[in-house]
Amino acid sequence: QVQLVESGGGLVQAGGSLRLSCAASERTFSTGTMGWFRQAPGKEREFVAAITWSGSRSYYAYHADSVKGRFTISRDNAKNTVFLQMNSLKPEDTAVYYCAADGKLVVGSLIRRTGSYDYWGQGTQVTVSS
Repeated sequence: QVQLVESGGGLVQAGGSLRLSCAASERTFSTGTMGWFRQAPGKEREFVAAITWSGSRSYYAYHADSVKGRFTISRDNAKNTVFLQMNSLKPEDTAVYYCAADGKLVVGSLIRRTGSYDYWGQGTQVTVSS
């Protein structure tokens, strides 16, 4: 069983930065996908970014159009941890951010679907004040 533990959320002013971390415990995927989704009050959970890998060297990153150029997903293979660096934050980025993982390569439009991921973290709150 994989447990995902998120950290790094908080309150920040518009234009500021935060870095979210998601550590996967108890199991290391040699091939897999990890991603970030977010859910604002009254809205559906939406895709933010994801990263896929096969072995220790091949990484492919995907970002939602709404965060391209501001957010960057990355992975530390040795620590089995994924990061989401969030810059130029806007009030509309306010949401609970969830880490997700799966032990296979999720490709194409499937990477944006919550149903493509078997494992989920508890979520971390990000609040951006104007």
